[in-house]
Amino acid sequence: MKKILQDLSFGELETLVLSYGEKKFRAKQLFEGLMQGKRLSEIPVSSALRRALLEEYEDEPVKIKETFVSKEDGTKKFLFELADGNLIEGVFMRYKYGNTQCVSTQVGCRMGCKFCASTLGGLVRNLTAGEILGQILAVNRSEGGTLKDRAVTNAVLMGSGEPFDNYENVVKFLKNVSAEGGICMSPRNISLSTCGIVPAMKRFADEGLPVNLTISLHASSDGERARVMPVAKAYSIAEIMDACAYYFQKTGRRYIFEYTLIAGENCDREHAEALAMLVKGQPCHVNLIRLNEVKERSLAAADEKAAYRFLGVLEKSGVSATLRRSLGSDIGGACGQLRASYLENKQEDNKDEN
Repeated sequence: MKKILQDLSFGELETLVLSYGEKKFRAKQLFEGLMQGKRLSEIPVSSALRRALLEEYEDEPVKIKETFVSKEDGTKKFLFELADGNLIEGVFMRYKYGNTQCVSTQVGCRMGCKFCASTLGGLVRNLTAGEILGQILAVNRSEGGTLKDRAVTNAVLMGSGEPFDNYENVVKFLKNVSAEGGICMSPRNISLSTCGIVPAMKRFADEGLPVNLTISLHASSDGERARVMPVAKAYSIAEIMDACAYYFQKTGRRYIFEYTLIAGENCDREHAEALAMLVKGQPCHVNLIRLNEVKERSLAAADEKAAYRFLGVLEKSGVSATLRRSLGSDIGGACGQLRASYLENKQEDNKDEN
């Protein structure tokens, strides 16, 4: 696999262009073309520079392989193919306040959360900063967006993979996606979701990137959390709360707890009261989500009545909370479902051929 030009910042592109004996303005041409989602071979630079770059860099490191559109709400799910043939996925959701894209940070995941399809095949590899960015560039172009009028206005790092398990590439992506002259997305319009890797949370607080930090909590006690999230055996809820307090201290940004409501596991009144006691008075928000069921798992979603009852307990306790609207359920909206389904079908096709 060749290197990826989208990994580079504008300054790094300038250095690269000069190393080929070209003028600095070629870097601007390259940068603007890449940020518009163009393939390297499409960008109008000198033929000599293009040939030299194509020998060393991928022409199209991230391309849309298939697009699925929800008949229920218009949500789009994309299956992306990487230059090495690996597959990742992302979701494009339209809201009143703008359009949000959910992006992946790894091929697969090794966190092992019981409710997530991303972990079914384990971790294949990390994505580079350019491959994370490339997902946004590809969708922005596909949806008719430009650099001045972006189709993708918000991003959430909630697709396949644990962002803090790919720390360096994720931080570089955040710097590149928010850089002037490019896609220029404000960090305040970006959310990063982590299952709670405490040392990385504290390290990230010192980066000076005021993104929305979201923590997958899903339980209010360590024992219950460990049943669905193996990472809970390494980092306690008390440690996570301490890291959240540090993040707020350093950034002034409130944090968000994701809480997936799973029938028979964590969604009765006692769980709601315990969660309220844990987070009440903290500069945080609780985002409740009814489980998006994965066929390979035995977990079931809490019904709508139970979800609203849980929400009511939090609100009466003075906790800021919302119940997230489920989008794209008819196209496999949960993380990793589309990729897992595609790989499963491909395996079946290969069996039939043999």
